Amino acid sequence: MWFFPIVMPVVMVVALVLCLYFFFSRGAPRPPWEPGSGREPETALDILKKRYAKGELTKEQFEQMKRDLKD
Repeated sequence: MWFFPIVMPVVMVVALVLCLYFFFSRGAPRPPWEPGSGREPETALDILKKRYAKGELTKEQFEQMKRDLKD
């Protein structure tokens, strides 16, 4: 049991560091410019499709805006 006073503080420090790591860094969202964030930036066409799906635009408005974006 001579090793207990030497090993126990090391184990406690490692446990504390791991807890702090998981508490502060694991749940934080990554900024979009950081590699590996997993999300592609939303394009104008994606936004247009969402607006059409929500019913904010008529079919004619959607088609016109889609043509404008392709030009």
